[in-house]
Amino acid sequence: METAPNPRSLPKTRLRGPAPGRGRAFARRILVIDVGGSHVKLHVTGHEDTVKLPSGKSLTPGRMLRDAIRAVAEKGWRFDAITIGIPAPIVAGRVALEPANLGRGWTRFDFAGAAKKPVRLINDAAMQALGSYRGRGTMLFLGLGTGLGAAMVVDGTVVPLELARLPYRRGELEDYVGERALLRLGKTPWRRSVDEVVRSVAAAFVVDEVVLGGGNARRLKDLPPHSRLGSNALAIVGGVRLWQEQPRAGQSRFAAARRGRGRSLL
Repeated sequence: METAPNPRSLPKTRLRGPAPGRGRAFARRILVIDVGGSHVKLHVTGHEDTVKLPSGKSLTPGRMLRDAIRAVAEKGWRFDAITIGIPAPIVAGRVALEPANLGRGWTRFDFAGAAKKPVRLINDAAMQALGSYRGRGTMLFLGLGTGLGAAMVVDGTVVPLELARLPYRRGELEDYVGERALLRLGKTPWRRSVDEVVRSVAAAFVVDEVVLGGGNARRLKDLPPHSRLGSNALAIVGGVRLWQEQPRAGQSRFAAARRGRGRSLL
């Protein structure tokens, strides 16, 4: 088991994200579920440990949620609400496209109904970006894992991005920085490819800093300019912040999931 950082130990920020709703107190005990291509990580606020469950191309949302709730129940952890970070676009609080590296059924699944708890969905890269943000300026987050996750935080507003499918050279960006690229190119050429992609994307978005996260970020030797390494554990912090921070008018497109049945919007 891993140890997650305590959100209370981080500097206070004025991030603009969804709040539980008018007239209701913020939930205090949040179950954060970080769904990846290789593992599902679970953390409940007030506890130090993070639990890992297996993931993969056969993982369905029903099995994921059932196994997650069972695992935290076996630990004796109680929670009031749930944040789920999913490697897929989240539009108007719903999974818009089936995740590329998981099983099927994510766009149609009723998360809140199955959990019988308030649930908010967020793109997994956006969740880690939210946890990595230091409170000012424009930050680009790139997640170097099974694929390529991406998000920005602009003056406190989270902006999910889908850069993995962006045409690049003879393929797409993910083909040159994801895990398949690492295996195909080898470590040294892959590092050069990541450096080139990070410089290009950072220049295109005119960002103040870049945070490189994901399981393969630790394989980098020299970081591109104005970059720092993130931590997968900060996704947990982002999942908690999603329930703590106040919304800004006009940002409902990126709002977290409300109770109801999701359908594909694309």
